[in-house]
Amino acid sequence: MNLPDYFLADLPPEAKLSPPMIAAACNTLKRNREKYLLPRQTEDMVNLLCEVATGWLQTDNHFRRLALARGPSETGFSKAVLDKGLDRFFHQFTPDNFHSLLEQEIGKAAGVTDATQPASDFSSPTPDFWRGPELLTHIAAGNLPNPALMSLMLGLLTRSAQFMKCASGASLLPRLFAHSIYRADPKLGACLEIAEWRGGNRELECALYAETDCLTATGSDETLSAIRAQLPAHVRFLGYGHRVSFGFVTREVLRDEVIAEVVSHAADDVIAWDQHGCLSPHAIYVEERGAVESDRFAELLAIELAKRETSEPRGDIPIEESAAIASRRLIYETLATHRADAKIWSCPNSTAWTVVFEHDTTFRISPLNRFIFVKPVPDAAAVMVGAAEVRGKVSTVGLAASPEKSRELAAHFARWGATRICPLGRMQNPPLTWRHDGRQALGDLITWTDFEHDF
Repeated sequence: MNLPDYFLADLPPEAKLSPPMIAAACNTLKRNREKYLLPRQTEDMVNLLCEVATGWLQTDNHFRRLALARGPSETGFSKAVLDKGLDRFFHQFTPDNFHSLLEQEIGKAAGVTDATQPASDFSSPTPDFWRGPELLTHIAAGNLPNPALMSLMLGLLTRSAQFMKCASGASLLPRLFAHSIYRADPKLGACLEIAEWRGGNRELECALYAETDCLTATGSDETLSAIRAQLPAHVRFLGYGHRVSFGFVTREVLRDEVIAEVVSHAADDVIAWDQHGCLSPHAIYVEERGAVESDRFAELLAIELAKRETSEPRGDIPIEESAAIASRRLIYETLATHRADAKIWSCPNSTAWTVVFEHDTTFRISPLNRFIFVKPVPDAAAVMVGAAEVRGKVSTVGLAASPEKSRELAAHFARWGATRICPLGRMQNPPLTWRHDGRQALGDLITWTDFEHDF
């Protein structure tokens, strides 16, 4: 099952990219946008994306089969993890979800089908126009697919030509998504470009940035600073830097009759994309004085992760990442032999999963790959104290609490600075309307024109 050479990333590994090739690709994208993309209506984009997503949800879909066949070796995720992750992502692509996104991000312009039309009729005092960038460039990071696929989706809604630069060896899933769009509508597919090269190639990047109107980038804070320093003054820059997340389980749900469900949801978040990405929990804080004690919660989570390793195994990881896990395990194994309030459970003969239980509430960065801290706390205030060092860097708080308590806690965590609060079990599955880092996902891309008239 081979892919046709529609995109630069489809070229054989020995093919060498050059600045003139990048500039020519950008100019072609802009011409194709003018002919094929700008005349299209927003509703057309919604219908196309829903059609493509419906295909991806079919087990015999050509592109899904390629993703599951090649994905484990190229992304590092197991087939089961990819299978579930793709299902969760593409199930979000429904007309209702897209209309909610458009209404949230564009407001009164959500019903406008053409960006050249005003956002309100001329009976309104101030009919407005909106438009997307002529060339929207994305710098995708790593192998986590959802952010890259979401970026391409948003760009189509703004009817922008798009160039996505992937990290070396990390273009498979964006390529497959772009190919699926190309198959559904070749003219729209011709408004996309996918390429990959190792970051830091100044010649290629300068050629790309010179043609760009708006650039989105995901990566470390250092990477974002380096990209920003290279950009010409005219380029709008939307950077998404390093963020962390954690879970919080309240004592009200630590009951025998519901504990299995709560533990299962916690395991869902640890397992999703093998704990990679800013939405995955590094730690789960567990409120004390529940009917099920916090250390019992940690033990049950370890049992659940062991079961999931059979049905949803972790992917293969580099030796250095496995060594980092083994080193951290050794620290806590030593600690657990000397302190009764510290415990550790881990996969025997493998680094596939690890649960560390400790009373120190200080937030610690996990080595990931299903390595999770469980920390008992007296209340939510103790969580905020323990996570003080990452305040302002917290993406998501996953809550397991009663509905009434959830609303109260959401207000507290929002004031504290978290930009997303969701039920435990859904941390790595945000809705289309998610505001990444608390900012508008679609609204940040567009430019408005206010039309003030006197007739």
